[in-house]
Amino acid sequence: MERLVRALGHEAVDGVVLDIGVSSMQIDEAERGFSFQKDGPLDMRMGGEGPSAADVVNQYEESELARIIAVYGEEKRARAVARAIVKAREEAEFRRTLELAELLERVIGRRPQDKIHPATRTFQALRIFVNDELGELARGLSGAEALLREGGRLAVVTFHSLEDRIVKRFLTERTGRGGRPNRYMPAVEDEATSFEEIARKARKAADEEVELNARARSAKLRAAIRTGAPAKPLDLQALGLRAVPSIWGGAA
Repeated sequence: MERLVRALGHEAVDGVVLDIGVSSMQIDEAERGFSFQKDGPLDMRMGGEGPSAADVVNQYEESELARIIAVYGEEKRARAVARAIVKAREEAEFRRTLELAELLERVIGRRPQDKIHPATRTFQALRIFVNDELGELARGLSGAEALLREGGRLAVVTFHSLEDRIVKRFLTERTGRGGRPNRYMPAVEDEATSFEEIARKARKAADEEVELNARARSAKLRAAIRTGAPAKPLDLQALGLRAVPSIWGGAA
């Protein structure tokens, strides 16, 4: 974003809106490989570049798969899922979405009262990992900070806790609400904050909007106003993005 805007000859902008939701049209297309309800190739790549979800499922070590599924999918049975995947691929590699979805349903089980499909969290984890979605979000926040002029506004809409946690941590640190991470650490002179908060809590969709668009029920909006302080270097570790290696190389 920063590179493209500067290539157009602009040094600063008045506002940046980041809508972190994935395209419903992409998710609903079986051939894109995102859906566990429609059979299609196990792909999940937004742009068609880099390793696919099938590559990850068929090639990664059991410990790596468990970590990806636990961190990005928040799946409590990540170890059991990873173990089942590795055992099943010894007989035949996973190529189709329903092949993986059926395995996940057998491993996790499904009760009549369960609101989500057993494959939901694992499919989410693979999609996030394959597309480096959280790394993209972090770089987008940093790019917005670099581009916004004083008084400019940043608005970010997220759709699940992993995304919202990153935005919250970013704005907490940039607005100076982070404080000292340890009360035993020596006090240092306060750094100039690069953002001022508009509201401390995230805004949620109104009931009327949720009735029109059910997928808006999990949306959260956070916003802040840019100050005149210099932009700060991007610290992935401070945003909690060192838990698993990135598919694109290095840590994410």
